[in-house]
Amino acid sequence: MFPPVVIKKMVKTYIPNKTTVERVWYIIDLDGLVLGRVSSAIAQVLIGKHKPDYSPHVDNGDFIIAINASKIRVTGAKETGKLYWRHSGYPGSIKKRTFEEMMKRDPRRVIELAVKNMLPKNRLGRALLKKLKVYSDAGPSHQHAAQKPEEFPKYILESKVRGDKK
Repeated sequence: MFPPVVIKKMVKTYIPNKTTVERVWYIIDLDGLVLGRVSSAIAQVLIGKHKPDYSPHVDNGDFIIAINASKIRVTGAKETGKLYWRHSGYPGSIKKRTFEEMMKRDPRRVIELAVKNMLPKNRLGRALLKKLKVYSDAGPSHQHAAQKPEEFPKYILESKVRGDKK
């Protein structure tokens, strides 16, 4: 009278956790690259969005070594017009620096701030930022040679640098 009921087993969804994540070390040369575009590409790899098993609540990104931070560039009038603000919380204690001043003082900080503002604002974002190692004038030498870093993924960098929408 009634057709037989077929019970199918459900396929379980794979969700990565911190023990199953495989991390890779990447190296990127910032010489001549635009600050915002390269920061966006770095943030994407730190978060792990380039991997097929991306999950927003898991730290499954890779490590990044950024060299030659002092040779990064900005477009337009941002060299003198871009301001970095900080405030201690007391009235009248706001301080500001231009991009030019920041580059003279510590070029690594410019990259770190740009990437930090593109990451989640929580403890996961703070953990992701610890995987970014920035050197101002390291050239080809840095202290992470033992990790055998690979070249930064070209498909991510080219899509960001050219401004393609994918």
